[in-house]
Amino acid sequence: MLCLATGTKVLAFAVSTFTLSWTHSVQRTEWWERWEVTEAGIRPVEARVTSSGAGMEAPEGAVEEADGWHYVPHLPPQHQVFLGASGATVGGWTLCAGDSCQVVGATAGAPLALWSDKDCSHPPETRP
Repeated sequence: MLCLATGTKVLAFAVSTFTLSWTHSVQRTEWWERWEVTEAGIRPVEARVTSSGAGMEAPEGAVEEADGWHYVPHLPPQHQVFLGASGATVGGWTLCAGDSCQVVGATAGAPLALWSDKDCSHPPETRP
């Protein structure tokens, strides 16, 4: 199960994959990632950035297509992922899980936390 902590609220999504997308605060270009939810954690399995610049260079091996640079991130499953909410972006993070999409972290504040858990009762204990 995918778990999302937004301040004191925890949301649970019974999904095996989800996507995250956002607009870079400086470059104003879209970044998109597809993630897998596993017992070992969550891990990005596919990513796309629409253009490069301001720290958003496509990694080695990325393939340019009509909608941007596509690549496969090489990261092991993560126990938790924190998403910063600076308030400097065009909007927040768009999280799509199953048939539902929602914007989270649209205003500055505490980081959002993502993790996998059987029932979302064990939120991450360490905040950045």
